[in-house]
Amino acid sequence: MDFGKIVERAKAILMTPRTEWPLVAAEPATTSSLYAGYIVILAALPAIAGFIKSSLIGTTVFGITVRTPMAMGVVGMLMSYALGLVLVYVMALIVNALAPTFNGQKDSVQALKTIAYAWTASWVAGIFVIIPWLGWMIALAGNIYAIYLLYVGLPHTMKCPPEKAAGYTAVSILIAFVLMWIIGFIVAGVIGTAALSGAAMGGGMHITGSDGDAVTVDGDSALGKLAAMGQRAEQAGKEMDAAQKSGDSSAQSAAMGKMMGALAGSNGAVEALAPDQIKTFLPDSLGDLKRTSISAQRNGAMGMQVADATAEYSNGSQHITLEVTDTGGAKGLMAMAAAMAPEEEKETDHGYEKTYTADGHMVHEEWDSQSKSGEYSVVLGKRFTVKANGNSDSIDQLKRAVAVVDLAKLESMKNAGVKSD
Repeated sequence: MDFGKIVERAKAILMTPRTEWPLVAAEPATTSSLYAGYIVILAALPAIAGFIKSSLIGTTVFGITVRTPMAMGVVGMLMSYALGLVLVYVMALIVNALAPTFNGQKDSVQALKTIAYAWTASWVAGIFVIIPWLGWMIALAGNIYAIYLLYVGLPHTMKCPPEKAAGYTAVSILIAFVLMWIIGFIVAGVIGTAALSGAAMGGGMHITGSDGDAVTVDGDSALGKLAAMGQRAEQAGKEMDAAQKSGDSSAQSAAMGKMMGALAGSNGAVEALAPDQIKTFLPDSLGDLKRTSISAQRNGAMGMQVADATAEYSNGSQHITLEVTDTGGAKGLMAMAAAMAPEEEKETDHGYEKTYTADGHMVHEEWDSQSKSGEYSVVLGKRFTVKANGNSDSIDQLKRAVAVVDLAKLESMKNAGVKSD
């Protein structure tokens, strides 16, 4: 097993898919060589990251960190990995069976290549679930980019006409979504959690038919935007290759930022607000709750900058945490997540949770009347989030805490630090 070749292939399919897919389609391969030499390695990444997140890092809610017991975490990791390997094969069978419907050529090995290399983006992005808050958005971007890779690859591997690729992609993804949903429930039932791996693959795709069974891609549709994203990523990949050959570290950093910006849906690099700047949005007090601490930071990972400021407020009996986050370089992902997020509402005997849109803003709120605790958050300008959580008299107190922040001013800064390439 040549790990260097695996890395090079993953890098090439992610950065220059239009030139890599013809090479993929032409090279000899077998089912066993694809599994042993690529799939078993890449598919393990999200499974391992999920275990680290659930059993080692844990999920923090209302100041309480919940971790999946180690034994069950291992079981969940192994099961999700095994089912993931099976899913790749099943999806390859489906893609192969669908080929004649879209004027393609059936070939089981080419179908397995299609799924394995298209899902590279999803597997690699799955590593980032361990990152608090932004992890799920990066994973979402990987899932979405995998759709684009599938769209670009089908005409090469399955020999379908390019004008049929959109419909072929849409049908394949809908089936993949259903299968992933089922697998998510199986794994969740075993480890006792409600996480659904890969559900983001089901983000709505708008396919416009021109006449009869001919399918064209609307440039303003989700798939059309994905295509544009892929083109930007491909160009950024070429720049990254040039930067690496030059040995210029600053050029490499800039190219990585452009690549991540392309995958995040941004046209250029985005500089997040400086710590001193974002910290000013947190007030000295929330009614009779005095601020007991405040902190702010700006971090960069893989060329993407993110900033956040957090303040704690207390009066002895009540405690509220107020947080302002600038997703910066991931603002494209935030916009996509806001567009795809479903409106939903759940109720229990002693509380509720709901996500909805109000005045063009995505809002999430949850409340538990027994513990007198909850959370209220709002997304502004498809870039900033303001969140209040803790124990209080009612959810209205948390809403008022968010309202104390100058939301209009914060939203007006949605284009601050955006650099067009």
